[in-house]
Amino acid sequence: MTDDLLGPSSLTWKYFGDWRGILQALWAGSMQNMHPKLGAAVEQHSDFFSERWERLYRSLYPIGGVVFDGEHAERTAREVRDYHREIKGVDDRGRRYHALDPDVFYWAHATFFYGTVLTAEHFCGGITEEEKRGLFAEHRAWYARYGVSMRPVPETWEDFQAYWDDMCRRVLEDNKATRDVLDIERLDRPPSASWLPMPVWRLVRVPVGRGFLWLTVGLYDEVVRERLGYTWSRRDARLHQLVGRAVGGAFRLVPPRLRKHPRARDGLDRVRGRVPASAPLLHTPVRNLPPLAERGKAMHYCPVHAERRA
Repeated sequence: MTDDLLGPSSLTWKYFGDWRGILQALWAGSMQNMHPKLGAAVEQHSDFFSERWERLYRSLYPIGGVVFDGEHAERTAREVRDYHREIKGVDDRGRRYHALDPDVFYWAHATFFYGTVLTAEHFCGGITEEEKRGLFAEHRAWYARYGVSMRPVPETWEDFQAYWDDMCRRVLEDNKATRDVLDIERLDRPPSASWLPMPVWRLVRVPVGRGFLWLTVGLYDEVVRERLGYTWSRRDARLHQLVGRAVGGAFRLVPPRLRKHPRARDGLDRVRGRVPASAPLLHTPVRNLPPLAERGKAMHYCPVHAERRA
């Protein structure tokens, strides 16, 4: 395993950082929070529920940077790791947790990897078993950039499948943090849609929220669906497949460069010479920064003096 696995020709660069990944954001957030220790950390330390859009959109920058920042990727990864150093405590059942517990930290990253597989499978026209194995090998190189223990990381794609199934069956739980993530019918407008009148947003957010939740339920493993109390029919499965194909078809009309999130696009632009390799990294717009009172805390990605912003 070498870092060469994560170059511009890699499968991770092909599939990760695609805007279609937003379609599994609710899945990723809920799957992460179903881990008891991670869910407790979110409940006790995160402002996620008061600034959901901002938290999501700014997080995409450093998370994407671990893959796309080239010679700076390892530094970005260590910064992401260090945001989690002080996130620790005891949950309401007396269980101690720490965000850098190897099993907890790896679980969060496992959802990034498996979410990439799901995005490719459902919304990018499909993915072969050979590609999944290749993505998994790259995923190990990706995770190594954080500079944390590799102990929890499975050795092969087949081992990962067994790990994932065991986590879904034995470890994950239905908890408040998960339910809060899934409750999006009262979600505020996205910052990028501030032009939309609030009465219109209030009118459309309930059906949009229900549709997005349905899309998310279709991505769950059956055992997770059952634990959360959702049902899924053959008709649902067929319709979900058709929606995924429609998304994939629509994206074929989008220029490949514009399919990527800005941090991923910045990495591609550096490789292709559109942006000088020496240029500062591209950071989140000011509108996505944490509230003023939170900006000095070590747990937040908050590039106040960034030289380049999307």
